[in-house]
Amino acid sequence: MPFQPRELQPDRSARDLLGFEIRRHREKAGMSLRQLAEVLNYSKSHLARMEAAETLPYDGLASSLDACFGTDGLFARLYELARKEPFPGKYRRVIEIESRAVAIESYVSATVHGLLQTPEFADRWLRCGHPDAPDGEIASLVKARLDRQTRLSAPRPPRCWFILDETVLRRRVGSPEVMRQQMERLLERTARPNITIQVLPFSAGGEHPDLGGSLTLFTPPDDPQVAYVEGSRFGTVIEDRDGVAKRRQSYDLLRAMALSPYDSEAMIRAAMEDWQACRPPRT
Repeated sequence: MPFQPRELQPDRSARDLLGFEIRRHREKAGMSLRQLAEVLNYSKSHLARMEAAETLPYDGLASSLDACFGTDGLFARLYELARKEPFPGKYRRVIEIESRAVAIESYVSATVHGLLQTPEFADRWLRCGHPDAPDGEIASLVKARLDRQTRLSAPRPPRCWFILDETVLRRRVGSPEVMRQQMERLLERTARPNITIQVLPFSAGGEHPDLGGSLTLFTPPDDPQVAYVEGSRFGTVIEDRDGVAKRRQSYDLLRAMALSPYDSEAMIRAAMEDWQACRPPRT
């Protein structure tokens, strides 16, 4: 089956408009992605992601695009607008809901929730998901993730309940030191009155429909509850009443299967000590 580029909506965001204009000028010039990548001496996969509004140009690429197509600063101007939007379009709806929620209840199975990550952990995790991304793009993604966390310590923070699979504590991301610092951050967060963290242990078994992905319930101040389910390659916002009710039942079951907050804290502390023991001795 031939590759089908994602349909863009240039009026939806500056990112979409930038991707739309790159694709429009490339096709107008009769160039394939590979040919444009060769002309610009740039990654074809990164160009494809820019056209899909999933990432932004770095390393002066916007100016190179203007030089290539003779667009007199068009791409440089679009880049300045787009870089003020830290999240791709497919996540922007979720981030907007999260920013307004008075309660956030989340289960994650593969990694530490973004609202709880340290800068070092976020950097390593994002590099894993974007192996071809330049340092500038990773730095921008890390900053956007950390900026989301400021709401947790605002004067009126949301009530947060996080359930972390035990895998999150055991599977290394980055160095043992990165993991130790991340466990320490989790313990710091549990001390806050608006945050509860539970661990779903291996002993709970695997007979649950949401194991292996993530599930989040958002409670907006004046609107009905919204659910968000995410896998490694997809994310779906669920707003219909029946769909949200089913995810509410799933989350309540996960919470019942998880360790108590007290026992969860003890497991996180034990994991921190294990990662401490894994650090190489100082010379």
